[in-house]
Amino acid sequence: MNVTTTNEVINGLRYAIEEAGDGEPLLLLHGFTGRAANWRPLLPRLAERWRVIAIDLPGHGDSDAPADAARYEMPRVAADLVELLTRRAAPAHWLGYSMGGRLALYVAVHHPGLVRSLVLESTSPGLATAAERQARRAADEALAARIERDGIPAFVAQWEQLPLFAGLARLPEEVRTPLHDQRLNNNPIGLANSLRGMGTGAQPSLWPCLSDITASVLLIAGALDEKFTALNERMAAAVPDATLRLIADAGHTVHLEQPVRFLDCVDDFLLQLHEEEG
Repeated sequence: MNVTTTNEVINGLRYAIEEAGDGEPLLLLHGFTGRAANWRPLLPRLAERWRVIAIDLPGHGDSDAPADAARYEMPRVAADLVELLTRRAAPAHWLGYSMGGRLALYVAVHHPGLVRSLVLESTSPGLATAAERQARRAADEALAARIERDGIPAFVAQWEQLPLFAGLARLPEEVRTPLHDQRLNNNPIGLANSLRGMGTGAQPSLWPCLSDITASVLLIAGALDEKFTALNERMAAAVPDATLRLIADAGHTVHLEQPVRFLDCVDDFLLQLHEEEG
C-alpha cells in the first residue's frame, strides 16, 4: 500500500494530509490529541476499496498551530475541509472519531452536498443547553491554560489516566507506544487553542439539527463506554437514516480497541450504500 503525504495550504493554514487507495473518497478525522497517523493500522483494509484522505486537524500533528484561537472554530475548519474536497471535485464519505466526529457532523448539517455518508465513532452533537456549554467552556479553558503552563508531557500523563481511555490500557505495547508518542509530539499552543476553538463547550449545539440530516449515518460506540452509548442511542432516535452499532469489549476508542469489528461495521455500511446507489 502506497501512502502519499503532502502539505496543502487552505485559507492560509497549512494542513498535513495522508492519502492512500483509489475509488470514492473517504475522509478520516481524528480526535483531540490525535493525528492522521492514528488511522494507519486501518489503512490497508480501507484503501482496498476507497480513496482514503486522512488529515491532521489544526493544532495537531504536522498541521499549523495558529496563535489565534478563533482560527480553530468549527465553522472555519469546516470551510477548510469543504475547500479541500472542492479541489478534489467530489463529495466524500466522512469518518470521524470523537472531536473529528463532531466536526464531520457539523459539516453534514451545514454543507450537506459534500457528505455522501457519515460514520461517527464515539461522537456527540455537543451540549444541549447554554448553561452546560458555559460550564464546559470554563473547564476547557482551565485545561488549555494547564497545557500552556505545564507542557505536553504533564498533560499527556494526566490525559491518558482518564477513565474514558481505560480500554487502551489493555492494548499491546506496539499499539499503545505509537499512540503515546504521537500525543507527545503535539504543540501545546495547538492543543490549547483547539480546546478553546473546537472544544465541546465552544461548539454550537447540533441536537436541534439532527432531524434535518439527509445523509445515511452509521453511529459506532463501545459498549463499555456508558456515556457515549447513551448519547448515541439518543442520536440514533433523532437522525432520520441512522444505524447504531455498539461494539462489545470496547470503550471510547473503538477503532484501536476492536479494529476488526470496527472495520467490519464500516465496510458493511459503505458497501451497502455503494450497492444501493448502484
